[in-house]
Amino acid sequence: MTAGLDTPDRRGRTGLDRQGRDLTGNPRVRVRDVDVLSCDWYVLRRTTFDYRHSDGHWSREQRETYDRGDGATVLLHNSERRTVLLTRQFRLPAYVNGHPDGMLIEAAAGLLDGDAPEEAIRREAAEETGHVIGAPEPVFTVYMSPGSVTERLHFYAAPYDPVTEATEANGGYGVAEEGEDIATVELPFDEALAMIRSGDIADAKTIMLLQWAALDGPFRHPGPAARPY
Repeated sequence: MTAGLDTPDRRGRTGLDRQGRDLTGNPRVRVRDVDVLSCDWYVLRRTTFDYRHSDGHWSREQRETYDRGDGATVLLHNSERRTVLLTRQFRLPAYVNGHPDGMLIEAAAGLLDGDAPEEAIRREAAEETGHVIGAPEPVFTVYMSPGSVTERLHFYAAPYDPVTEATEANGGYGVAEEGEDIATVELPFDEALAMIRSGDIADAKTIMLLQWAALDGPFRHPGPAARPY
């Protein structure tokens, strides 16, 4: 008996090796087998499949996929003050791969955890910044790392009220039980864009949202249609 397959793993899941076996949307792909390599919290799978190439020949391939669920992120902006409200927190993967201290400046974000994307991002905005937002504006939904990670990330934007003594924080946001220790960072929008160029903002989702805000969003310059992405 194997946890996550025949018996529940520590998150109560079974049948984790069945996901992806019955895909039929692409006639050039025939899934042969799915092995679960790890399900300690998220799920690492190895899928064996046959693939028909453009010249007609078939090859047997294997790929590993990391399944952590889908997520959502939001750019909090104040158009009148031309500011954005971001977060700063420690990210171990960035730290072990060259970031000087692992403290990344990011847009608020989190996993859906079974909620609808809009509901999830309202929850995450409150947890990570202390701000309660209304209905967020959908921006786009993308695969962030389609070569290995299954996650789709839902992007949103929402206005926020100016930071006051009641909402300002140097740290302490996030869910303590999950080890989160998140600080808010309020920046002039133009400074945030400059931090992309300098490398001080190096998080992909945050860069995408800031560039959207400049091209099509709340900080778009009036005039002709925005340039394509």
